Amino acid sequence: MTENSTLPEELRGTILVAGAGVSGMGTTAMLRELGLRVVVADDDETARARVVEITEAMEMSTAAARSQISDFSLVVTSPGWRPDTPLLVDAATAGLEVIGDVELAWRLDRAGTFGPPRTWLAVTGTNGKTTTTAMLAAMMVRGGFAARAVGNIGVPVTAALAGRERVDVLVAELSSFQLHWAPTLVPDAGVVLNLAEDHIDWHGSFRAYALAKTRALRGRVAVIGDDDRYLVSLAREIDIASPIGFTQSEPMRGQLGVRAGELVDNAFADNLELAPADGISPPGAAGVLDALAAAAIARSQGVPASAIAEALSTFEVAGHRGQIVADTGGIVFIDNSKATNPHAADSALEGHQSVIWILGGQLKGADISELVRSHAGRIKAALVLGVDRGTIVDSLRAHAPEAGVYVTDSTDPVEAMEYLVSRAWEIAEPGDTVVLAPAAASLDMYKGMGQRGDIFAVALKRHISQAPEE
Repeated sequence: MTENSTLPEELRGTILVAGAGVSGMGTTAMLRELGLRVVVADDDETARARVVEITEAMEMSTAAARSQISDFSLVVTSPGWRPDTPLLVDAATAGLEVIGDVELAWRLDRAGTFGPPRTWLAVTGTNGKTTTTAMLAAMMVRGGFAARAVGNIGVPVTAALAGRERVDVLVAELSSFQLHWAPTLVPDAGVVLNLAEDHIDWHGSFRAYALAKTRALRGRVAVIGDDDRYLVSLAREIDIASPIGFTQSEPMRGQLGVRAGELVDNAFADNLELAPADGISPPGAAGVLDALAAAAIARSQGVPASAIAEALSTFEVAGHRGQIVADTGGIVFIDNSKATNPHAADSALEGHQSVIWILGGQLKGADISELVRSHAGRIKAALVLGVDRGTIVDSLRAHAPEAGVYVTDSTDPVEAMEYLVSRAWEIAEPGDTVVLAPAAASLDMYKGMGQRGDIFAVALKRHISQAPEE
């Protein structure tokens, strides 16, 4: 065992890592590199064997771990494991603390295990986390900081801490799961972008999900989306002191917003223009809000307006998050396969005047009626696939009766998407925007939202290549 005097006391016994997936592998590898005693518990023997082969940790089934729970000093769980998982319930009943990999990294960093503590900038919300995190990391780098995007984007927080190259600023995209398992995390600055129903099955209620998200706001600087009424009300209820807001409207004092086509800082300066609102990737209101949120955190750390403008001028959104796949013949094709719930699809559709909307998949119990109703005037046609297509079609016919509706019953992922793209290609006219914004999860037909977006792009490019030259 390591003699490192900076290790937190709870790491000086035998640590149980719950889960042998990507998170469990990373956590186990870091703990073993520190010379600590680690046991990995998972019911997937192949996954356990892979972790043991790489890290030389001990391993056992979850049943065996439950029978020996008193032998451990701490449990580090993979973030996706629910609080009602029997192994985690037994650990809590036995008086053991259960934390996640982000909380583990936080404690090691605060203890100075990997040198002087870093600056932590936390980004969370229902939608827009990845884009905002990437924007913020770019702004921090342009501002002269040794910063890196970590968490659910870039590299795991634990890997960034243990890496050979020192990172001074951790720009962390954090999920509600990670925040739930991070009871003492207090980032230097944090933002909650928005809140909408998601992962209710995991947290038990929307309120519990929302409260987990607000753990990102416990630091010196708290930033919230002021256009989200529920979020503003919740921040007030839990006594978040003087949060900085961001809004699509002209900013009041203490806000960042938009005035005369410019992103403006009226929180850390007096109506300071930061960058043009036009040309931000991804296009539309969602991209502007993400840029404002990132700019708010960057400004709180002293990043000048010029660096923010430079970062945004070269920023390109990651694939499947509002990426323009093609712009041909006056028709724009957008891949927002990441819009896996109605809230995300709402942002994806907003700002376009005439939309050919490709959607469908697993609604996960979500009601899309309000989404369809609010965008009915801009939906030229809706092209539907997936297991919950019947529910979606019913909503379209009830709330957007003027829209053309095309449905595929195919469960073949390529065939279904090819059919919808073909219909979109046939009916699209100059001025239309074809938007893949499913408002639903993808696992009924695809390996993930990335594959869904890739197949959309491949089908589209085939049509473009076969189109006659003008």
